[in-house]
Amino acid sequence: MALTGIDGCGKGYLAARLEGCLRREGFSTSVINVDAWLNLPHIRFSEREPAAHFYDNAIRFDEMFGRLVLPLKQHRSISVEADFATETAHTYTKYHYCLENVDVILLEGVYLLKRRFQTVYDLAVWIDCTFETALERAVVRGQEALSREATTNAYQTIYFPAQMLHSVRDRPREAASLIVINDPRLQFLGVQR
Repeated sequence: MALTGIDGCGKGYLAARLEGCLRREGFSTSVINVDAWLNLPHIRFSEREPAAHFYDNAIRFDEMFGRLVLPLKQHRSISVEADFATETAHTYTKYHYCLENVDVILLEGVYLLKRRFQTVYDLAVWIDCTFETALERAVVRGQEALSREATTNAYQTIYFPAQMLHSVRDRPREAASLIVINDPRLQFLGVQR
């Protein structure tokens, strides 16, 4: 299952809540956050067309799907070591995924509904949120350990424009199986579709 939306929409929050519900119902569940598959800053950021570059280069999707997600989906268990990167890391560290008898994969992160991935999921959830609310959340959580001003600048010049590009190119909201509203600024609170 894909849980996706813009940065700050509540993907991690929803993934944790959904994982708890599924586990209480007896399902073996694994949450995989795509941020662990970030490219290092010198690869994912560029001063030339920063939003388009970030959209194209932020996450090592091919490696993530090829080495972890698709084999886990097929076999329900996996043991694999991968390069792991936090948002502020300048080098990779090794992370060992050891997952057994997984019933439900909750894949959480941005850009999961790029056109080439839309058929991978049994269920895709788009989490609706305004850019205003998402920015407020990013500032509160201190995104990438940046100041309020630097966070606002990064969101307005890189992240949100990249996500607008994703919206135009991939139409992720329309590709989702389900839409969850997670923003008090939006009129209808709840689930659509």
